[in-house]
Order: sequence, then structure tokens, then C-alpha cells
Amino acid sequence: MSASVTDLVIVGCGPAGMAAACEARASGLSVVLLDEQAAGGGQIYRNIEAAPADRIDLLGEDYAAGRTLACEFAASGTEHLRGATVWNVANDGAVDYVAEGRSRQIVGRAVILASGAMERPFPIPGWTLPGVMGAGAAQILLKGSGALPGRPVVLAGCGPLLYLLAWQYLRAGATIAAVIDTTPRSSYLRAIRHGWGAVRGWHDLAKGLKLLAALRKARVPVHSGASGLAIEGDQQVEGIRFTSRGKTTSLATSLMLLHQGVVPNTQLSWSMGAKHHWDKDQLCWLPQTDPDGRLGDTSIYVAGDSRAIVGAKASAAQGRLAAIAIAERLGRDVDAPRRQALLDAFVRANRIRPFLDALYRPNDENRIPRDAETVVCRCEEVTAGQIRRYVELGCLGPNQTKAFGRCGMGPCQGRFCGLTVTEIIADARRTAPEDVGYYRIRAPVKPISLGELAG
Repeated sequence: MSASVTDLVIVGCGPAGMAAACEARASGLSVVLLDEQAAGGGQIYRNIEAAPADRIDLLGEDYAAGRTLACEFAASGTEHLRGATVWNVANDGAVDYVAEGRSRQIVGRAVILASGAMERPFPIPGWTLPGVMGAGAAQILLKGSGALPGRPVVLAGCGPLLYLLAWQYLRAGATIAAVIDTTPRSSYLRAIRHGWGAVRGWHDLAKGLKLLAALRKARVPVHSGASGLAIEGDQQVEGIRFTSRGKTTSLATSLMLLHQGVVPNTQLSWSMGAKHHWDKDQLCWLPQTDPDGRLGDTSIYVAGDSRAIVGAKASAAQGRLAAIAIAERLGRDVDAPRRQALLDAFVRANRIRPFLDALYRPNDENRIPRDAETVVCRCEEVTAGQIRRYVELGCLGPNQTKAFGRCGMGPCQGRFCGLTVTEIIADARRTAPEDVGYYRIRAPVKPISLGELAG
């Protein structure tokens, strides 16, 4: 297979990927950007180039800000390969991908992984029933096509996106039956320690307060400090049961949206054999990089939410900083004041992050299911009880669960169940997640056919 060579290959067309491409092109580098979607923007700016003005207004100023970056990216001269599914990245900069039914390869003198984030699993009883979906997925439908719930919807969980989507739905005329907030009082006390960062990031704090005020004005029922969540129903969701302020409540609903934050999409960095560490604040695996985002002594860098959850603005700044570091390694002149300005922008955008991590820390019961029948691996229908039984039989880590019961061997290759499996095993063994580890991820990290591989 012959492969073309370019200065920089970028995987992912979200804020970090687009910003990195713009900065690299400004430094005179040749850049090829690969992304699965037909248009740029990633998940946070999904459909930003084609969205009508009224939808952009409905989604809010943070979404609208993506249009400026998208326009800069479109004019940058980057070669943008759309509909390209990356299935392997090698330490020498070779990137394998499928496009138009054929597997191809491109080699970068440097590579930036900007694959973004994914919704954290929410494994509670009944979460796999028809009618239950992630709030992030629902928001993608709204951004992509303006799709709205045709019936009253219940939102449950924690995190800024939960309230942002509720606000967007209200503006669009959707009916919200209730918001069930799982944030306990202890999280507010824990977040106070990072209050100064929240004050310094007052603009983001003010936006959050505006969302809460909108829900109160619309008289949307908000059940705070909820615990013991369980989806009710046989063939599809019929309701949700929970406890709030000492009272157990059941709400009838045929549409349930769950969310408890996002986590880095680290499949590619894992597949390269890069070192990762368990982050106790964000409760997930993060790739170990140098300050510029470089993985070990390779030519591979990680930027944006796939490095750690930092948000859209900080991701864009981080993408540009990675591009500057690469340009310097490749012998280009670097503007030192420009680099410092981007570092300052990253710090400003990230000031509120410790406060948000502490406040919206997902509860143990919603990450580590106690109910034995709760499905953990959706692809292979492996339950929490089965995984605990594997531990009793001698299973020490996620990779061994594959041999015990095919956990993590389905089409998603463990992307959706990996964190949960790590934490269940750690809990059962009474040890730390870093002692348990993660799946051993190998190429192809995305499903490809033999025909595509041969093509």
C-alpha cells in the first residue's frame, strides 16, 4: 500500500483539530485532517457550517462561536478528508483509515490526536431499554437536524450539559416533564474549595445560573440530590423511580435522557501502547503527555478533550499550542509572544474546571452498579453481576473479562463499557482503578470489513 507523506496529520475536526490545523498552516506546514463526519465541527460544533440562523440562535452563543473557527479552518488550506474512519495510528506517524469503501494510509511527520470526548456511561437498572438515550446524543440530533422530542421528556443526571439541553429544549418549545439532578449536597461543599476559580471564571458561572433561572421561570420540576435511580418498564421505558429529599418518587415517561458528564476518547492513544493514568478528579483514564501534549518520544501529540476534559475554548487553545510545538520541531520559526498568549488563553478558559469537576463528580452508585442484573457491556450483554463473579473466579482486570465472557469484544471494542468495567473490578477487588488497568486496545479500533481492508 503506497502512502502519501505530509507534515502534519490531524485526527478529528472539533475545536482542537480545527484550531491546530489553522495554526499549523499559518506556520507553513502541510496539513491533512481526517474526520468521520461529512462536515467539520466535531460534536460540540456539529453542523455549524450548515445550521440555519434560527437554530444557531436557539443553541446559544457558545455554539455560535464555532462558526468563526469553522470559517478560519475552511480558509486555512488544510486538506480535509471527510467521511474518513481512522482505524490505526502507529508510533512512526502512519495513519490508516477507511474512506469511500477503501483502506488507505497517510504518513505524518507529526500527528495530533484530537478525537474529543464521549458521554460517560450511566449504568443504572433499565438504562438499555428503548426510549432511553444519552442527553449528548439528543443534543446532536438537535444540532444536526433540529430534531425535538415529540412528547414530554425527563432528563436525569448531573453536569452542565444536562441544564444546557433543558434550556435549549425550552427555547425550541419542547415539553420537559422534569429534571432529576443527582448532585448531592456533599458535592457543593467539595466544590466550595475551588470557589475562587469559579469566581475568576465568572462568565461561565453566570451562564450556568442563567440556565437554572430559565428552568425556574418555566416552572420545570427539578428534583435535587436524587439517588437510587432505576428505569422502569418491560419492553420500553415507562418511567423512572428515584429518591429525593427522603421521598421515593416514580415519574411516568416514555422518553428518558441520561447524562453524567463526558470523558476523553482515548482508544487511539491506548492502541498505540501509550502510558495512561487514572485521574481522581475526572474519574477516567488520561494519556500521559509532556506539556505540549506529546506522547513519550514519539511524533504523536494529543490535544483537546481527548487529553483531558477542558471544554471547547481551552481545547482550541491547546490544539494551537500543539501545532506550534510541532512547527518548532520541524524547524519553523515560532512566535514566542503568540505562544504565551495562547497559554494565557488556555489558563483563562480552564479556571472554572476544578470547580466543575468537584461539583459534578458522578456518584459512585451511578458509575459502579450494585444491581447484579444491570447491563454493563451492551454489545455482548454482560451484566455487573457477571463481572463481579469473574473477579471471584480470579479475574484481575478488564482484559481478562474478554476470556471469561466476551466483555468488551463487541463492535465498540470497549469504548462504552471500559470505564465501568475498570471500576467494578476495582470495587470488587477493593483496590484502586490504576491497579486494575484497562482493556488492551488493538487495531482496528473501529469496525472495518475485509473488503475495505483489501481495497
